[in-house]
Amino acid sequence: MTTLLYGRPPAVFDPPGDAAQTSPLIPGSTPLESVAEGSVDAIMVYAPPGVLERRYTLALALRALKTGGRLDVMAAKDKGGSRLNKELEAFGVEVGESAKAHHRRCVVLKPATTTGLDEAIAAGAPRIVPGLEAWSQPGVFAWDRIDPGSALLAAHLPPMKGSGADLGCGYGALATVTLRSAQVTALRLIDLDRRAIEAARKNVADARAAFEWADVRTLEAAGDLEFIVTNPPFHDGGTEDKRLGQAFIQKAAAMLKKGGVMWLVANRHLPYEAELNAAFRRVRMVADKGGYKLFEAVK
Repeated sequence: MTTLLYGRPPAVFDPPGDAAQTSPLIPGSTPLESVAEGSVDAIMVYAPPGVLERRYTLALALRALKTGGRLDVMAAKDKGGSRLNKELEAFGVEVGESAKAHHRRCVVLKPATTTGLDEAIAAGAPRIVPGLEAWSQPGVFAWDRIDPGSALLAAHLPPMKGSGADLGCGYGALATVTLRSAQVTALRLIDLDRRAIEAARKNVADARAAFEWADVRTLEAAGDLEFIVTNPPFHDGGTEDKRLGQAFIQKAAAMLKKGGVMWLVANRHLPYEAELNAAFRRVRMVADKGGYKLFEAVK
């Protein structure tokens, strides 16, 4: 029996321990897009909160299932759970629904025929976004716009020198700006999201760039980089978590050599000053504008 898992459902839903993971947010997982049509017996999905991303994931899951295969999907009520039933019914399936632990859970047995899968997959697929003129995909951070924080950092970033990293690189917007400096010798683009890394590969056509699908928090740190640029995440599964940015600061300090510099932008309300001052020798606020703070920190 072939079983897949997408995401990390709460333990109360008894996720299958032997299932192959397919979430793009778990490094090393199998892309759901690559699973052969009609090849899977069962799939459990912890549905993402974004509408296009969620419908894309559900359509891919239904496409991968054999006729009669079981789709078990859940989402928090305020993060798409209230829509699950209707979204699944739009694919021409019968849905069994229940509520548990502030989540909605829907179970589907795939019928012989479905409707609308191709349209949902196309709507959530990678594309060149008009206005950005860059590859991106629903689900990637700020997938269809220039993030104001990144724009603030880009506007103030001086020419970098030597080897560095872009932590949480997204689709590559900051990396593109950083690599305008001819004195940059190498740049590591690192992101937890496989889709972001795949987009960045297309957007950043530069031999100095290297791309890593990885969790910044678990990276090995050799203390050999001259610079780091970062607009760190502060949401985990749609819930604000200031510890993410704090972990990025600590990891950046470990990755930099003595005298190395980090440029970090963050929402104004996030309390990062204590971590910055503890991890770096000198910290300077460069800008405070539009709800964002920009820091230069020297190790």
